[in-house]
Amino acid sequence: MRQAGRSLPEYLKVREGVAMLDSCLRPELASEITLQPVRRHDVDAGIFFSDIVIPLKLAGVGVDIVPGVGPVLDKPVRTAADVAALPRLTEESLEPIREAVRLTVEQLGKTPLIGFAGAPFTLAAYMVEGRPSRDHLGPRTMMHADPETWTALANWAADASGLFLRAQLEAGASAGQLFDSWAGSLGLADYTRFVAAASSRALDHVRDLGAPLVHFGTGTSELLVAMRDVGVDVVGVDYRLPLDEANRRLGGTVPLQGNIDPALLSAPWEVLEAHVREVIASGAAAPGHVLNLGHGVPPETDPDVLTRVVELIHSVSPE
Repeated sequence: MRQAGRSLPEYLKVREGVAMLDSCLRPELASEITLQPVRRHDVDAGIFFSDIVIPLKLAGVGVDIVPGVGPVLDKPVRTAADVAALPRLTEESLEPIREAVRLTVEQLGKTPLIGFAGAPFTLAAYMVEGRPSRDHLGPRTMMHADPETWTALANWAADASGLFLRAQLEAGASAGQLFDSWAGSLGLADYTRFVAAASSRALDHVRDLGAPLVHFGTGTSELLVAMRDVGVDVVGVDYRLPLDEANRRLGGTVPLQGNIDPALLSAPWEVLEAHVREVIASGAAAPGHVLNLGHGVPPETDPDVLTRVVELIHSVSPE
């Protein structure tokens, strides 16, 4: 999950008067924001600070983050002509991303950096709806009503995501994560038929680099096997499914990432501590376990609680 954010006072300070997408595209600022939680919490890896829609912005698609709403496109993409008119992401446009990663890696030293990109379905869902959506009816309808246009859009999004992730890995990130925020709106049949190939295509852009690849989605407990099968090294599990059950569904074939419930970060410490220990015990069933939250850090989280959680994890699982 994104580590940096509104739970950190130092983040709020450097973001004063700076729009979200601008903060991602200023290399020095994006690097500083990435480093903040590493300094504060002593985590084992940093997570590159960016946004899922940055590849759209860099390609020249009109998009902005509207406070209180989320990503909003100037013009939704809903027809074959709309898809054909989409600009392509270029190597030159990715230079701010490479520079931000280079600056960050220099400061991190031996601490690895995890890069990330939005998965094609999530990007395409934003593009079809034009803004965040509760149930993603637009893209789900397009898959069946106009599968050729859907495939073209999903492939465009896959290439944009893949190039975005590749820029991070080439600049020094040690691993990459494909993040599918909205895949939980899909049934297994639709995911397999209309989405999996695009996710695999996105990852094809970076496979030759040999970096470990993580695939995470929210609300995707029924999709874990299909998400593994696009070709990844680690499967992320959100807070809804115990890790031992996720491991059972996956047949013990792949390490897992997850999955502390973010809601418990504001619970009494004894409740949170018991939950963290339970997640560690549950994850022991898998071939490997990368411990993190099962979704993003809520803005109201006390950062001292996060530091205490990291200390607890290190004391229980020093490796």
